[in-house]
Amino acid sequence: MKSQADIAAAGAGNGSTGSTMQAAATLKSHGFQTGNALETTVEMWTSQVKSVLQACAHISDHLDYTGKLHAQDDAKIGAVLQGRDGSAVSVSQLNEYFK
Repeated sequence: MKSQADIAAAGAGNGSTGSTMQAAATLKSHGFQTGNALETTVEMWTSQVKSVLQACAHISDHLDYTGKLHAQDDAKIGAVLQGRDGSAVSVSQLNEYFK
């Protein structure tokens, strides 16, 4: 028993054909229109999965960039917000700026 859907192998680019595409080919070879529909479904599914993966990669890249940028900002703010003796400025002192 497989733990993943066999449709994941379809169009994977590694030369393997999932059982769903094999079923589509068999249905088509016997003249069933369902074979064409099944093949189209696999192609659409594969296309949509690739789109979702690209979107996830884009989001991940953006989060990495944003995290690095904010870490740099935090370091700058930490360097600026020091007392005369070099200690960190307390939260109560920072609150005074927002009144």
